[in-house]
Amino acid sequence: MRSHKCGELTAQHLGQSVALCGWVHRRRDHGGVIFIDLRDRAGLVQVVFDPDEPESFALAESVRSEYVLRIEGIVRERPEGTHNPNMATGAIEVLAKHIEVLNESETPPFPLESDIEVNEETRLRFRYIDLRRTVMQQKMKVRRDVTRHLRQFLDDHEFFEIETPYLTKATPEGARDYIVPSRTHQNAFFALPQSPQLYKQLLMIAGMDRYYQVVRCFRDEDLRADRQPEFTQLDIETSFMNEQQIMEVMEEMIRRLFKDIIDVDLGAQFPVISYQEAMRRYGSDRPDLRVPLELVDIADEMKDVDFKVFSGPANAPDGRVVAMRLPNGGDLSRKDIDELTKFVAIYGAKGLAYIKVNDLAAGIEGLQSPIVKFAPDTVWANVMKKVGAQNGDLIFFGADKTAIVNEALGALRVKLGIDRNLLEGEWRPVWVVDFPMFAWDDKAKRFTAIHHPFTAPSCSSEDLVANPGQALSRAYDLVLNGTEVGGGSIRINRTAMQQTVFDILGIGHEEAREKFGFLLDALKYGAPPHGGIAFGLDRLVMLMTGSHSIRDVIAFPKTQTAACPLFNAPAFVSEEQLKELGIKLRKPAGKEEKRD
Repeated sequence: MRSHKCGELTAQHLGQSVALCGWVHRRRDHGGVIFIDLRDRAGLVQVVFDPDEPESFALAESVRSEYVLRIEGIVRERPEGTHNPNMATGAIEVLAKHIEVLNESETPPFPLESDIEVNEETRLRFRYIDLRRTVMQQKMKVRRDVTRHLRQFLDDHEFFEIETPYLTKATPEGARDYIVPSRTHQNAFFALPQSPQLYKQLLMIAGMDRYYQVVRCFRDEDLRADRQPEFTQLDIETSFMNEQQIMEVMEEMIRRLFKDIIDVDLGAQFPVISYQEAMRRYGSDRPDLRVPLELVDIADEMKDVDFKVFSGPANAPDGRVVAMRLPNGGDLSRKDIDELTKFVAIYGAKGLAYIKVNDLAAGIEGLQSPIVKFAPDTVWANVMKKVGAQNGDLIFFGADKTAIVNEALGALRVKLGIDRNLLEGEWRPVWVVDFPMFAWDDKAKRFTAIHHPFTAPSCSSEDLVANPGQALSRAYDLVLNGTEVGGGSIRINRTAMQQTVFDILGIGHEEAREKFGFLLDALKYGAPPHGGIAFGLDRLVMLMTGSHSIRDVIAFPKTQTAACPLFNAPAFVSEEQLKELGIKLRKPAGKEEKRD
């Protein structure tokens, strides 16, 4: 039907007869001459209709935006002074000789190319229209290029691409499973995989050596800008490589990806910091290193002050007191600080103490804040020295349970860095290593796995049992600009160690056999040392395209409520289907039938 794509035409095609197919992007009638910008995936080209072709001219008068056309014509140079440098085809145009309307279109529910903000629900309801927009087509192209590049790199490094099942068994990976009822095994259920974790470990035991898969994963959890109930990850597993070797190969892959796809140099070697250092300096295990602000511990200075808000957490085993210097922050108004106080409250902070540094030489008299009266001059002098305060700075404080201080001040650090244009560099990758093996769940009164229960500890079984709360894992996360883009670990490859971890997590032998008997058995048959990593493909593309949400780089995403407006899913199914599956519905929790 067509000889060329619209956006492919250049001066090299001058004088050639071409056939084009596409959508009417814009139509302009200039009194005797009609211009149509024809659009396809490759771009735009200007088509000219003049009265010398009366039949085509008359038909061109009737077309409207988003009509689908087939046009035959001659490529010619645009008249002098009418070149459009903003279009790839801006030096040429097509003089139409024939036009065919392949399909009409109603007026789209929103303009495709404008600065008008369109409700996201509407965009997702008409996603097939939204995806026609140039910006969305470009993002889908980047996604295609990223996936192709990653596959090529791994193929070149002798990884096998192997598909793993979608219908599998529920495994504890930190989120709820999507379950699928079985018709042939009534009262039993499959689960959609949160990741192919166990399958890829079994592939290593099977001797596949190096595996990868671009795979869909499913997690029934609350959504955020970088979360979806179904998402795509690049899943990777290797045998006979330690964590340093895996990180080196993966770092090379990501470095090449950014250079080849968006011409960004991420540097010769990514820095590596421990989890403990990341939490201490940045309050987050996903630190945005572009932000120069850091948290400084001042618990030692605050242990003996009369100010209980500070001395209480300073003396508590689970408490933390920190200060954070904002250079030249003294220009913030009280209203600004009140807004920041509301911001940290989102993360559980009860308030936001601060000191404005007006004149360091004047001692306590040069510090402006309601809290300076609660501690002696020497304390504040030590604090100012510790944080490196200068005249005109603003010092923020956090004092509470460690988790609250880290989350609140860590988020404040990033917000101030972005809002006040303090970012140093455009791209800052970092490896975070030496994560704790376990976290204590106060409600459940038991340990939970920080990553997953198949992560290998960096200590012996005996040390793990003796002090599980202090044990470190052989895990590693790749963080870019404050976003975790990849996470991995060396896996447990011995049955005894795996059972030890299950025991610490409160998974007894009987439950372990029921849920993971196949893995425990497989580990007995010469399981090699192995490890791997998974990259969030959606997150990578989001960062590389400058998008604010992974929904903008997924062709058909779900909403914040995990619904699909396009297909109106999830939806009810018929009684016949439920009966065939042996399922009887109950009323949603908390909803009672109304009674007279």
